[in-house]
Amino acid sequence: MGMVMIKCLETGSAIPTGIKMDRDRFRQSAVFFGRTFCPICQAGHEWFARDAWVEEPRQRAFRRSALQFA
Repeated sequence: MGMVMIKCLETGSAIPTGIKMDRDRFRQSAVFFGRTFCPICQAGHEWFARDAWVEEPRQRAFRRSALQFA
């Protein structure tokens, strides 16, 4: 199970929406609209499911470690 993520429109950073979901279930879900408060830019972001993705915990850890060596 992973976290549904969106991109901060202000900074381009990936931010969690607070929604945990399986990647396959997310792909099969009906199109929906969401709102998420961004702790980076301190603003609310409105988004559609097509603009979001599911990031598994292992992917986030790998990306962080890969960025440290870049």
